[in-house]
Amino acid sequence: MKLFQKLLVAPAALGLLAPMAANAAELNINGVSDYSASSEEVKSISQFSDVYPTDWAYQALTQLAERHGCKTANTSGPLTRYEAAALLNSCLANITTATTDERRLINEFSSELAVIKGRIEGVEADVGSMEAALFSATTKLSGNTVFVVGGVDGVSEREAVTFNYDTKLDLDSSFSGDDLLKIRLRSGDFNGSDPMSGLETAYNSSNTLNLDRAYYQFPVGESLTATIGADVRQDDMLGVWPSSYPSDSVLDVLTYAGANAAYSLAKGPGAGITYAKDNLSASLVLVSEEGSDASQGILTEQGSDDITAQLAWVGEGFTVAAAYTTSDGGNTTGAADSEEFDAWGISGQWDLDNGISLNAGMGWKTPEDENDASNIEDETTWSVGVVWNDFGSEGNALGVAIGTSEGWRDDSGYDDPMAYEVYYSMAVSDNITVTPALFSYERDGQDDVTGGLVKTTFSF
Repeated sequence: MKLFQKLLVAPAALGLLAPMAANAAELNINGVSDYSASSEEVKSISQFSDVYPTDWAYQALTQLAERHGCKTANTSGPLTRYEAAALLNSCLANITTATTDERRLINEFSSELAVIKGRIEGVEADVGSMEAALFSATTKLSGNTVFVVGGVDGVSEREAVTFNYDTKLDLDSSFSGDDLLKIRLRSGDFNGSDPMSGLETAYNSSNTLNLDRAYYQFPVGESLTATIGADVRQDDMLGVWPSSYPSDSVLDVLTYAGANAAYSLAKGPGAGITYAKDNLSASLVLVSEEGSDASQGILTEQGSDDITAQLAWVGEGFTVAAAYTTSDGGNTTGAADSEEFDAWGISGQWDLDNGISLNAGMGWKTPEDENDASNIEDETTWSVGVVWNDFGSEGNALGVAIGTSEGWRDDSGYDDPMAYEVYYSMAVSDNITVTPALFSYERDGQDDVTGGLVKTTFSF
């Protein structure tokens, strides 16, 4: 069985097993069916009859229960043979040497006792095997699956409607109550060459389950939090994300708080530290995108290293943050490289009393070496987004945004391409959200792309 299937089956198996373990000593309907359907010959009609207060077995059981402190669920009416056997089984736990009457009871209900004993042993064996496979008691499994049905207009031979998915499984563990070990598995089937690959949820793993996060976060004193990981993203380590837009993302380019280069979301081996006290937050993080490759490594000339510093102020109903990122791009040639740059950004959000959140941000990127022929030049990005929570109905949200679809360059004849989107997120239940959306993004020197989609998110 594949890991993905195991992760889905385990919670269901536990849910079925729990009531069995809790009621192991009680009558099991499956046990009765198995017993009655067995090949054992029926020697007496008493095998199917109830045990009445006038029967010797009833009186012997009552005396046995009184002597050893056992209790029966029904002390005034008749008992079924399985109820009598269950009572006898509970009393036998307190008996070291059986009397003549007790041995007679054991012989009388030997068949029922065998079924009960077999069921209990089977349940105990199942519980033991499941406990060996369980996660730590401090580990939580959660995740979501996103279904996207949509298509675009404006791209020759790539305008067909498609149906894609993106699934994330998070394993969050804590060992002290204040720390976090996160492991994320992810799978998706978006085609990287299709126009829908511009969506934020457009993950492509060719339907295989991949490791997407692996990091550990822990407190250092009262005001410091450290993060270290073999596969961690820049924003996982920052103390603040300075935007509430989007609440339900559509275009990826509009999810960077307007400062697309400063908040590059570089991912790989990394470490970071955050100081947070009162309203102030300050972070310093490092991500080495090729840090797992021995031929490139961490903080080497060959490896691509991104260092980000962030300073933020979190007030009542608003947040503002400034960020600086420097990236060497692993450039050892000395030639101009778009991945070797310095970037700055300032972003913020303001939450109004009526459920509306205003978000805006702007960023600047300066390459280490410019090359106009290769469009390696200074760039500017920005975005403005509005989220109206509980619009139309509680739990729903309306989102509208506009921003740059790529870094703007100060070139003669440059088109300054834009990106636009509008979505309406509808909470069908606590675990299901349906989001129709329209979007459009321009491309310098190419046709504009306009599209629509319906995204359904299942959280579990």
